[in-house]
Amino acid sequence: MQESHAGAAPSVTGNLDKAYERAVTAARTAEANRGQDVVILDLRDVTPVFDFFVVATGSSRRQLHAMSEEIDHALEEGMGDRRLGIEGYEASRWILLDYGDVVVHLFEAEMREYYALEELWNKAKRISLKPR
Repeated sequence: MQESHAGAAPSVTGNLDKAYERAVTAARTAEANRGQDVVILDLRDVTPVFDFFVVATGSSRRQLHAMSEEIDHALEEGMGDRRLGIEGYEASRWILLDYGDVVVHLFEAEMREYYALEELWNKAKRISLKPR
């Protein structure tokens, strides 16, 4: 993935910088755990409810669990952030991790296609990551 800088990084300091950093950390962690088609959606100009979505696809229930657990670990241990909620972990077709201003969506491929979040939130800017 490549990072696009036009409008990608928050131009203000404080909470938005922290939200951006949290979203990038979650996306990189998903990639490191073999997440596919990892995308960050910048929703700041679309809704006041949250700032970023991180969307990734996993190939199995085990992989989705691993991604969600590693994202939790990276954000809690690495950044001192605590998850506010989790949905879908047991069924493991769509796991949603809620960090307040950042929401992580981990999908099984069929579910990602069905719910089509990128199409639903098509007015959001896409942020891509540079390879490390």
